[in-house]
Amino acid sequence: MRVANRRAENSKWRQTRLQASKHAGQNGRTHGKGAGKAVLAAAAFLVSACSQQPETAPTFHAEENPERLSEWGMIAATDGALKLSEGVTPYDLATPLFSDYALKLRTVWTPDGKPAVYNANEAFDFPVGTVITKTFYYPTPENAWTGDVQQGQERGLHGRRMALDHLRLIETRVLVRREAGWDALPYVWNEDQSDAVLKRTGAVIPMTLTRDNGEMEPFAYLVPNANQCAGCHATNATTKAIQPIGPKARHLNKPSSFMDGFNQLDHWLAKGLLTFDGSSPHPEEARSAIAKDEGSALQNNENFQFPRNADWTDETAPLAARARAYLDANCSHCHNPNGPADTSGLDLEPGASGPAMGHCKAPIAAGRGTGGRPYDIVPGRPDLSITVFRMETTDPGAMMPELGRAVRHEEGVELVREWIAAMDGGCG
Repeated sequence: MRVANRRAENSKWRQTRLQASKHAGQNGRTHGKGAGKAVLAAAAFLVSACSQQPETAPTFHAEENPERLSEWGMIAATDGALKLSEGVTPYDLATPLFSDYALKLRTVWTPDGKPAVYNANEAFDFPVGTVITKTFYYPTPENAWTGDVQQGQERGLHGRRMALDHLRLIETRVLVRREAGWDALPYVWNEDQSDAVLKRTGAVIPMTLTRDNGEMEPFAYLVPNANQCAGCHATNATTKAIQPIGPKARHLNKPSSFMDGFNQLDHWLAKGLLTFDGSSPHPEEARSAIAKDEGSALQNNENFQFPRNADWTDETAPLAARARAYLDANCSHCHNPNGPADTSGLDLEPGASGPAMGHCKAPIAAGRGTGGRPYDIVPGRPDLSITVFRMETTDPGAMMPELGRAVRHEEGVELVREWIAAMDGGCG
């Protein structure tokens, strides 16, 4: 599991971080035109060069959907490693979506280095031409592919390369921002892991998972088809427009896993990948507060200006914050006031409370998904809570989330159980 807090950065890096972030906020959309030597120097300092680049440079396909992932030029599997192209930025989330214990490598690329515009609550507004990728992979007991996979930790990047020994690439999902909006495209990796092929109809891949306790569990890994991708990424049931889910302030505000000693959002600001406009205020009082307590802010790699979700694995964080972050990451793309599950009346975004977030709320349209339980959450009684039942079951007609998992996430279920068990009160 990822460690929630990194070591404090040295004084030179602290000064670079604060100076670069300040200039990035002031310059807004004018990034790249008179931004000042400090920002350029910080960006050069932060971005490491790749010693071996894939042959295809990052390419925005405005209309056609390439048959092979390599034609996008974002990542390439060569010489026993998965490599990131120049200008492609890796990132991760404080609490990610669970997907049958698959590990993930996320990247973002914007054309000509254009920045995304900050939004406090929703996904950032990325420019036309942006390409986001998410590659799903598993550790394997053998280098030869047998269908056997294991639980494990995400493999880090070294020189912008991720070694592929004892590792199986399964799929890479591409989100591309075109003039008409976002498109979602699933690519499935071929047998020799040399490239991935577009599979708009999705795929089902039989596997056997070995859990950390040694238990072996056969399951069918689902690569979603294009419509199923849209089903999750259309987070507003009215507009039905596809949107990124992960690149939100509260998910990205964490210690960077790819630039040691930096907060990930401050890294994006310094790099010019993120900016502010008039509708997304950049509160100077928050920046001043950080400056006054620089050591504390940087030691925890937290930027208190931005919303922040907890790392669900961080046992030093409050139990409620961890559980709410988990439900947000796994459920709120549907369970929000405007989402595809708005008819359920259940809101699992961070700001929801009371019956809206399930406290003593009777089901509306759950059918057999209730498991015979009376309320979504019964304080103090996880065994009577529908939320726990739907997380535990693998019945396709009852489990939640509906897509993206075939096995039970034991650790996630235990976290939500513990959270509900610790609640005071009950349902009259």
